[in-house]
Amino acid sequence: MNILEKIVADKRKEVSLKKGLIPTNQLEASVLFGRNCISLSHALRNSETGIIAEHKRRSPSKQTINQNTNVGVVAKGYEKAGVCGMSVLTDIKYFGGSLEDLLLARASVTMPLLRKEFMIDEYQVLEAKAYGADVILLIAAVLSREEIKTLSELAKSLGMDVLLEVHNQEELEKSIMPSLDMLGVNNRNLKTFDVSLETSKSLSELIPNDFVKVSESGISSIEAIAELRQFGYQGFLIGENFMKTDNPGLSAKEFIEQLK
Repeated sequence: MNILEKIVADKRKEVSLKKGLIPTNQLEASVLFGRNCISLSHALRNSETGIIAEHKRRSPSKQTINQNTNVGVVAKGYEKAGVCGMSVLTDIKYFGGSLEDLLLARASVTMPLLRKEFMIDEYQVLEAKAYGADVILLIAAVLSREEIKTLSELAKSLGMDVLLEVHNQEELEKSIMPSLDMLGVNNRNLKTFDVSLETSKSLSELIPNDFVKVSESGISSIEAIAELRQFGYQGFLIGENFMKTDNPGLSAKEFIEQLK
């Protein structure tokens, strides 16, 4: 069993437990459930920089990245820096995140928030909406075409954007459907954790222009973004590059100033 399979197996147990504790009608009664979402795909299409900054404390590949952050402070720093949106890790066991992180970020900023999670159940989509997310992430590697359709259509019915993440041509071809807004190419091989921007470049031609193209993982330089833009990418998800510093918001600000 590889790390991705382990994460998904644990996630199924976690979701099953949560369903027994907090019923869906309780999620739907949340104050945030009725708020109008802000479109990340629209923000990316109209941005000069296309940066989506991430809040991530640790990961299976890097272990500790930054355990000393206050998510509200980081969110405000990112928003002040001028990012298009913020990705918030909500997985506890492997990434040290939580739904409370999403809630705190939502209370701190007005920009679009992406719930970064291993989504396998409609319950998690309702959770994302209830905790203030504007966007959900779906990972093609762990979902069937039918599951992608079900989860993305539910998110769209709730007014949320959908970012679908792929790692190869096979995942991309099974996933393309009208209920997606953004197609993200993860440059990290989830089985080996090796990173290569060639993944984004090679898949770019296969992504229809109806979708905003987003490149994820391993983006740490202005040069990388300039290169990826030539392949039609409008969004760039950056996490560790900012989070490994003492002041992620300031790091993002300096990066964006250079990018402009």
